[in-house]
Amino acid sequence: MKAAAKTPRRPVPKKPSNTSLKDPVGVYCRVRPLGRPDQECCIEVISETTVQIHPPDGYRVFRNGEYRETQYSFKEVFGTLVVQKKLFDVVAKPLVEDLIHGKNGLLFTYGVTGSGKTHTMTGSPGDGGLLPRCLDMIFNSIGPFQAKRFVFKLDDKNGVDVQCEVDALLERQKRDAMPVPKTPSGKRQIDPEFADMINVQDHCKVEEVDEDNVYSVFVSYIEIYNNYIYDLLEEAPFDPIKPKPPQSKTLREDQNHNMYVTGCTEVEVKSTEEAFEVFWRGQKKRRIANTQLNRESSRSHSVFIIKLAQAPLDADGDNVLQEKEQITLSQLSLVDLAGSERTNRTKAEGNRLREAGNINQSLMTLRTCIEVLRENQMYGTNKMVPYRDSKLTHLFKNYFDGEGKVRMIVCVNPKAEDYEESLQVMRFAEMTQEVEVARPVDKPLCGLTPGRRFRNQAFREELSRKLEIRGGPINGETEEQSVSEMLLQSFPPLPSCELLDVNDDQTLPKLIEVLEKRHKLRQMLSEEFAKNVLAFKTMLQEFDSSVVSKENYIQGKLSEKEKIIAGQKMELERLEKKTKTLEYKIEILEKTATIYEEDKRNLQQELESKSQKLQRQASDKRRLEARLQGMVAETTMKWEKECERRVAAKQLEMQNKLWVKDEKLKQLKAIVTEPKNEKPERPSRERDREKPVQRSVSPSPVPNAPPVRLRHRRSRSAGERWVDHKPPSNLPTETVMQPHVPHAITVAAASEKALAKCDKYMLTHQELASDGEIETKLIKGDVFKTRGGGQAVQFTEIETLKQESPTGRKRRSSPSNPYPPEEAADSEWTDVETRCSVAVEMRAGSTLGPGYQHHAQPKRRKP
Repeated sequence: MKAAAKTPRRPVPKKPSNTSLKDPVGVYCRVRPLGRPDQECCIEVISETTVQIHPPDGYRVFRNGEYRETQYSFKEVFGTLVVQKKLFDVVAKPLVEDLIHGKNGLLFTYGVTGSGKTHTMTGSPGDGGLLPRCLDMIFNSIGPFQAKRFVFKLDDKNGVDVQCEVDALLERQKRDAMPVPKTPSGKRQIDPEFADMINVQDHCKVEEVDEDNVYSVFVSYIEIYNNYIYDLLEEAPFDPIKPKPPQSKTLREDQNHNMYVTGCTEVEVKSTEEAFEVFWRGQKKRRIANTQLNRESSRSHSVFIIKLAQAPLDADGDNVLQEKEQITLSQLSLVDLAGSERTNRTKAEGNRLREAGNINQSLMTLRTCIEVLRENQMYGTNKMVPYRDSKLTHLFKNYFDGEGKVRMIVCVNPKAEDYEESLQVMRFAEMTQEVEVARPVDKPLCGLTPGRRFRNQAFREELSRKLEIRGGPINGETEEQSVSEMLLQSFPPLPSCELLDVNDDQTLPKLIEVLEKRHKLRQMLSEEFAKNVLAFKTMLQEFDSSVVSKENYIQGKLSEKEKIIAGQKMELERLEKKTKTLEYKIEILEKTATIYEEDKRNLQQELESKSQKLQRQASDKRRLEARLQGMVAETTMKWEKECERRVAAKQLEMQNKLWVKDEKLKQLKAIVTEPKNEKPERPSRERDREKPVQRSVSPSPVPNAPPVRLRHRRSRSAGERWVDHKPPSNLPTETVMQPHVPHAITVAAASEKALAKCDKYMLTHQELASDGEIETKLIKGDVFKTRGGGQAVQFTEIETLKQESPTGRKRRSSPSNPYPPEEAADSEWTDVETRCSVAVEMRAGSTLGPGYQHHAQPKRRKP
């Protein structure tokens, strides 16, 4: 698939020398054959490195007929006809070679449920998978160079020690003394259930094996189920009354910062059959279940770990070097991941649903770790990789940090039903290929002369051959005969015993003399022999006593060692319990810290939001202050003008009053001064017009005008009970028209108690009009009960009271415009008293004298 142009990679700062060389993660693809020949296929193998995936027919119809083929490239693609041997030679064989050369390796199978992951890893009868072939290649390579059992001993901290021959012999004797007989590996009876899987005839082996090293293989088998680690090789005591569930294991970090499973069972094996028997014993405990997609679906991730311990021989080629720095421990992890699945297809419920959720979560964490690693390497970022979010990624974090080679086999099922899942798997595999892992460093040389083992063997063979030549059984008999001959020759020779004459008196004395000498010599030899026998017996007794004392000393030492070991075991158990308690406390503290951090983030967010709110309120307050200052300035200016206007009006009124008094005084003077016989004559308007008095244009004041009685407007609903709501912030107005409602309950704030007693509601609302005058609105409404037992108000109309300035009104009577005599009667209403009477008697809706307005405005109801 041609990928889009990517952002150029930023230069990443170089790490130490061992991480300067990096290799990409090797990703391979294997396509399993279809279950039935009539099934629809959505994946095709285009070449040795490319596959093409296309949507099935039904999917194209659902997507509005879109047809899109996508190609994905891998390091190598294995089709449906590829045999297990070719897959092993390409993928797993280099990892086994690295294992024997002291390097780590990780191989895992990835794919959806039913894609052939377990078949690829384990195999089937007659066709073994990658795991048995790896075991067979390891033992074919190190077979003649294996150490005896218990020479290498793994400790509890992911390390290994070399024991001396005596300790190893004692442990072998304890193992042989166990009630279960141990069949030698050469005579082991293979379980027919898996005999065909390990019957590999290839005899594949590593060519370059260090012949001066001794090797031992240890295997362990664990599973990760619901994000908990369980030991599949752990032999729990059987209790038929109250069976105990298996205990989960914990992950720890050793002194080299490698992760390992504490308390995991690790078995030393000496042959392919023994190793696979251990694997098969754990495989029977693995959790599988029947789902809609797979009859034997793996419900957990299984990890089979092969550890290879090796150490060089000493300079003589006889014994193993016991320096810990010379011991190399490498491991190969074979992982069979559980398949990702969608619950709407598997129809999972209960435990199956929970298992599927944990499986998908762990695979999602693996994908997230790969994405972060890729982003850090491509863009030079330093984001933290979330290895600890899942036990699976936490266990193998060392491999991605440069502690070994990583290989992944993507198993896909080409059937159309798995199209969407296969598409996600392909995308993850393509992304994984872009991640680079640091190349592991080669192990250092020990500095001893190579070929020590074979030179020592040749020397031993030559020595035994020479000893056989010199001291064989036949040569021993000849030596014994020569010693007897020498003893006989040491005796005096016997003279001739023949008597030729009766009177021979020399032969017998000589013979008697010789026999006496021989008898003395024999007695001397007998005494010497008895002395030697006694000395030899004494030596034997001393040797027996020394042997007994040494045995007693060794027994005492062994008992002391056993006591020390028992004490150390008790101390270890105590420390393990303490460690578990501390881990539990650490877990609780981590959860508490997470909760506190979450609360801290929430409080910080709340603080930020409140600070922003305070800032907005402060800005609103400043704007409101500026606006109020403007309004105050404007209102002050208006009131200053109004005050000036009122002062001018008051001055005019006073002038008018003075003018009226002057007129009265004139009339009184005329009455007093005129003759009595003459008839009093009313001053004519015409004469007044002829002699106009200069005054300002203003209404003619009427002397002694009666005071105007304030009249309250009567409500049209006088028979009803009202709630008169007058907020305390309202200002009193000095208007003639004042709202008055009889039998009303006056409140400062509306309450349900007051509303329950009345059926009408009136709200007095004041606001500042555009011309700066105060405008009073009377908002009326009906009160009715609600279904919940409360009170509600529906507003019906609004009445408005507004005060205006009369400076713009023109008077109809003016001294500069005299009226004709016939219109004098019509102009008399311009007097102040007349105008006041008319203004007070005006009805609602008419123009009131000094500028009052009253109108009813019904509110439009909602449809």
